[in-house]
Amino acid sequence: MDPDAVARAFVEHYYRTFDTNRAALGGLYQDNSMLSFEGAKTQGAAAISEKLTGLPFQQCQHNISTIDCQPSGPAGGVLVFVSGSLQLSGEQHALKFSQVLRYRSPNI
Repeated sequence: MDPDAVARAFVEHYYRTFDTNRAALGGLYQDNSMLSFEGAKTQGAAAISEKLTGLPFQQCQHNISTIDCQPSGPAGGVLVFVSGSLQLSGEQHALKFSQVLRYRSPNI
């Protein structure tokens, strides 16, 4: 497994899904997954999906600037740091964002 290739493919899938169908992101999370966003922690696939679909904007476009990754954990997986900008529909200026994701193969 090439961690860079896995990270790129995962990031492309994650943000394409975020931008087109946020509700479908729930399938990428597990019951022990944690989302920390602006000081609030949300745990579990259903709660994270609810949080993401409840964000106060309908359309957005992520533009990825960097993808940095490294192997994570003895069972496999990749820890990914992503940075870039987020363009919201109707807004003139893009917002900067950064996010840390952990990808773990579904068959592990």
